[in-house]
Parts: sequence; C-alpha cells; structure tokens
Amino acid sequence: MLLSEQAYKRIDREIAKFPPEQRQSATMAALAIAQEETNWLSPEVMQEVADYLRMPAIAVQEVATFYNMFNTKPVGKAKISVCTNLPCLLSGGERAAHYLKEKLGIDYRETTADGQFTLQEGECMGACGDAPVMLVNNHRMCSFMSNEKIDALVEELKK
Repeated sequence: MLLSEQAYKRIDREIAKFPPEQRQSATMAALAIAQEETNWLSPEVMQEVADYLRMPAIAVQEVATFYNMFNTKPVGKAKISVCTNLPCLLSGGERAAHYLKEKLGIDYRETTADGQFTLQEGECMGACGDAPVMLVNNHRMCSFMSNEKIDALVEELKK
C-alpha cells in the first residue's frame, strides 16, 4: 500500500459523491490526494489509484498526463509555476521568470540540485490583473511578483 489509510478515507469521501457505478468520476480528486501525499504520481501510485477506483491504469495515466497540475516525474519540495501567457508576459512575467531562473540556477522543467525547487511554465491562472503571477504547489497564488517578492518567497519556501 503506497498511500496512507487517511488518504484512502479522503478518496472514499470523493467516491461517495458519485453513483456507485461511476467511481472513476473521482479520478482527479484521487490523483490530487495521492500527489499531496507522495509529491508526485509514480507509475506505481497511478496503478494503485486505478486499482482502487476499479478502472484501467491507462485511463488514470491519461488524466494525470493531461493536466499540468499533476506531477508524473519527481519534483522539488516547492514547485513554482510561472504564468507564461501573453498578458502576464507583457506585464512583467518574462522579467520575473528570468529573475527566478537566475536566482535558483535552473530553467523550466528543472529541479535544483538540493531537491528544494522545481520551476515550470504555467498556463493562464486567471489573474491577469495581478501579473506577474506564480503558483506554488498548485495551491498558493502569488501576485505582483517583483524581485523583492520573489526573494521573500524563495526564502520562505527554503524553511
């Protein structure tokens, strides 16, 4: 068993939201719960989710690889997604991304040597007026990211 009993209880709550014959409707929620616990979705974790939901592993993998919120490769403790859509890029996103890349010493789709940070490009985050925008671990939106705010964020995430 790769997931904890608590994770399975949470997945059961998600499954209960759907008719019994539609357990697979809880796939996204089950993957999110599994990722919270394991930090990324290994083939073994996806297989375990598929078995639990009583569906083919390939169907779970299709969901996991379609959405960029799911990590199908190991990532750092803090995954920072930088919005690279045009409104953000034109409002300082390119500058913020360049500064963050230099500060961390990595490029997009890379992880720092200490395993602390992974940097990735993100699609529109729906906060164009707050550009440049970054998302930390798919849960925390950071807006108006100046160099000073990026410095503070990196220091906070190192703790």
